[in-house]
Amino acid sequence: MYFSPEAETLPQDALKTLQSQRFKDVVRYVLEHSAYYRKKYAGAGLSDARSITSLDQLPLLPVLSKEDFRNTYPFGMCCVPRNELREMHQSSGSTGAPVAMLYTAEDLDQWAECMARCYVMAGAETGDVIQITPSFGLFNGGFGMYHGARKAGLFVIPTGSGNTERQVRMAKDFDTRIFTGVVSYAVRVLEVMREMKVALPSLKIGVFGAESFSEGMRQRIESELGIKAFDIYGMTETGGVGTLGQDCPARCGIHVWEDHYIVEVLDPVTGKVLPDGTTGEITITSLSRKALPVIRFRTGDLSKIVSREKCACGRTHLRIAPIAGRTDDMLIIKGVNFFPKQVENALLEIPGVLTQYQIIIEEIDGVKNIRVNVEAEEGVTGYMVEKHLKERLGFSPKGDVFKPGELPRQEGKAQRVFYKK
Repeated sequence: MYFSPEAETLPQDALKTLQSQRFKDVVRYVLEHSAYYRKKYAGAGLSDARSITSLDQLPLLPVLSKEDFRNTYPFGMCCVPRNELREMHQSSGSTGAPVAMLYTAEDLDQWAECMARCYVMAGAETGDVIQITPSFGLFNGGFGMYHGARKAGLFVIPTGSGNTERQVRMAKDFDTRIFTGVVSYAVRVLEVMREMKVALPSLKIGVFGAESFSEGMRQRIESELGIKAFDIYGMTETGGVGTLGQDCPARCGIHVWEDHYIVEVLDPVTGKVLPDGTTGEITITSLSRKALPVIRFRTGDLSKIVSREKCACGRTHLRIAPIAGRTDDMLIIKGVNFFPKQVENALLEIPGVLTQYQIIIEEIDGVKNIRVNVEAEEGVTGYMVEKHLKERLGFSPKGDVFKPGELPRQEGKAQRVFYKK
């Protein structure tokens, strides 16, 4: 099923032609409407948009980062008069000045279009009941899910975050078919369902974003909730959740909406463009946003392009691998490099191990060690966990096995990694 059949199945040569024209248009647009872009591009010797005549010139343009957003907060990169703005969202600012995204009415419609495509790709049909659990506030999750649900013609239950018992009751009372949120909250919902002795037979689809999750976690969620779980992709800087795309039922990568975005994969160290199939930093150029377009924004997310061929689902937009981690969350313990997602995948391969775990980094006299605490059913021992992690990751972390329910829970996005000195 498609929300926009013609756009979603546009042949690759037609997509490239469209991208090429929109790319030239957006470079001209930002140079005409943004003093910040003019200054940045002049510093790179690119003050005349007429010099950009081909998509092949994209790697010549300077990159953007979160620092560009922070240094220009809140309106410094805006390309439209303030009276044309209709909405804004921003990151928490927990690691510095917040990152703000501004929206015109056209931007909101583009966001809704991309989200609606994602919902229908997951199997949503007009009138389906959708329960939106991300918060409705400055974070883009709740409103993004809402805009897309309205566009797709769904029946919205805007619960927002928290109060899990109420979430379960409402899902039962209203026959919720689609559940949205972070995947770790789906784990919490499942636990509360068991405590309440409530089943949700109408629930069939889970759309999860904002945190990466392993294939093992997906399989657990699908098996225990009886749903199909989908990995939706987007961030504040690209316009919000779902703007970039989602995986489809064929499960062979995340489709990126190429009529709205260009994907590059860069070497995180050198900044050079990497060939398809090589893991690097996902870098995004938006082609259709008005208030605050981004050109070559380095996301910090690590992935690779897995295919540009037509997918079994019929969509023609390229696919990237699920996000492996972020450039800033790689852990290095005793000479071994790994990401938290790899630990999760390894843990969930052990029979009896549950979905709650902690990765604790301890630093003593400059030496880092790792502890992995995990909940598990009776019979699982610390030796079993340590041995399997040694086989999969190449080192032997210490840790403890806890009974179900003993590790702390969060109502929203789970914290998995803790630092202790």
